[in-house]
Amino acid sequence: MTDETPDTQKPRSRRGPALIGAVVVVAAAVVAFALASRNTEAVAEACIPAQETLARVAPTATGEVAAVSVHGAPRLAPEIAFAGPEGEPLTLADFSGKTVLVNLWATWCAPCREEMPALDALQAELGGEAFEVVAINVDTRNIDRPRAWLEEHGVDDLAYYAENEGTLMQTLQRSGHVVGLPTTILIGENNCELAVLKGPAEWASEDALAMIRAALGRDG
Repeated sequence: MTDETPDTQKPRSRRGPALIGAVVVVAAAVVAFALASRNTEAVAEACIPAQETLARVAPTATGEVAAVSVHGAPRLAPEIAFAGPEGEPLTLADFSGKTVLVNLWATWCAPCREEMPALDALQAELGGEAFEVVAINVDTRNIDRPRAWLEEHGVDDLAYYAENEGTLMQTLQRSGHVVGLPTTILIGENNCELAVLKGPAEWASEDALAMIRAALGRDG
């Protein structure tokens, strides 16, 4: 009698399944990389027309808008959803063909409140079929207050946009667009993102007007 275990009863090696699992993981990574590469190429191709716009905008990030971070290359705008003036669902794609300055604000944010009159003045000066300031309120409590606050302070050239569930903020925090409020994103007419500002600016200044005119391809 021996202590040897018959071959048929010896535990099977687990190297086979482990190896298969590793191969599957590597294959999945390769596929993901390939898809990401195609997506990057698609984004670059979609935003090629915006490169000329970006070249015009970059030199204008001076003075009152010197803190605006102009991208080295245009990129597709973030996919966000919000409500329009009548509560209708909107995304940035609904503004395709128009240059937009997206501003995220809240009534509890003092710098946001301070720059709203300037954004209103910018809309009054340059707003129209080619350009719009899209100021999106992101209050999650007392959601009737923001519209009333705008009326109280004579901010009447801006259309009222809002997302009061907190979803938009979470989305833009994950994408790195938002670390606090206010945050402003400049998006060209082909829905390509050109620049981001994390903080307030004097949007009614000549510097800001020059930046928006450059994005619109206008002189002076």
